[in-house]
Amino acid sequence: MLRYIEIFTDGACSGNPGPGGWGAVLRYGTHEKELCGGELNTTNNRMELTAVIMALSALKEQCRVKLVTDSKYVSEAIEKGWARSWQKNGWRKADKKPALNADLWEQLLKLLDKHYVEIEWVKGHAGHPENERCDRLAVAFYKNLENKKTE
Repeated sequence: MLRYIEIFTDGACSGNPGPGGWGAVLRYGTHEKELCGGELNTTNNRMELTAVIMALSALKEQCRVKLVTDSKYVSEAIEKGWARSWQKNGWRKADKKPALNADLWEQLLKLLDKHYVEIEWVKGHAGHPENERCDRLAVAFYKNLENKKTE
């Protein structure tokens, strides 16, 4: 039987592009693990994608995953099949323009093939405890990056 893991993710950016961070909380039963990271020059969408990629990459075996995100970019591109279409069309959207963040989508689609993932979208900054926690992790990380840059 596959383990059931809850994953909560968020990405944040100061400017878009600008310094950004991502945060994730993984929950297995009563056990929790926090992950975070970031980049000095990135976008909010890249951080949202990176949070999901890093969280799924932390799983050591195939799992059933409930992924909770406040990113419509991530949730809709997966649920509505857009990301798979972009991939099939050589990372081009329906309007023939290049799909953004193809490098990250490529990684994420491989991870989605490995696990059984259901996605739940939640409204950001609306009091969802784990989403708020992920946002604090992401913001704290990029603020730390900004501070190091100015030192």
